[in-house]
Amino acid sequence: MPSGNVIRGTRIGSAPERFDQRTEPAPRRPVAYWCRNDHRVEFLIAAEAEAPATWDCPRCGEPAGPDPANPPGRQRSEPYKTHLAYVQERRTPEEAEALLAEALDALRRRRGRP
Repeated sequence: MPSGNVIRGTRIGSAPERFDQRTEPAPRRPVAYWCRNDHRVEFLIAAEAEAPATWDCPRCGEPAGPDPANPPGRQRSEPYKTHLAYVQERRTPEEAEALLAEALDALRRRRGRP
C-alpha cells in the first residue's frame, strides 16, 4: 500500500530536468604552467582571479611557472634535522648542563634522596 509522502520518479539531490533551470557556472579561464622537466600543467581558474606566480607540477613536484622558455628553478629543501639538532641551535652546552643538573636535582628530591 503506497504512502502519501513518496515522490515517485525522483531521487534526493537530483538535478532539474531542464538545463535552463540550472545555475550558470562562474566565468573561468585556462592557465598553463611549465616546469624544468618540460611538463605542462593546465587548469581553470576564475576569470577575475589573479593567477599564482608558481604552481607545483603534479608529475614531478618541481615548481612550474607561466613562461615556458624560463621555468622557475628547483626549490632548495632544508636537510632533515633531528630534535637534538634543533635543541642544540637554541641552547649552548653550558645552558644544557645547567638544565640537566636542575632536572636531576628535582628528580632526586622527589625520590627522597639528597
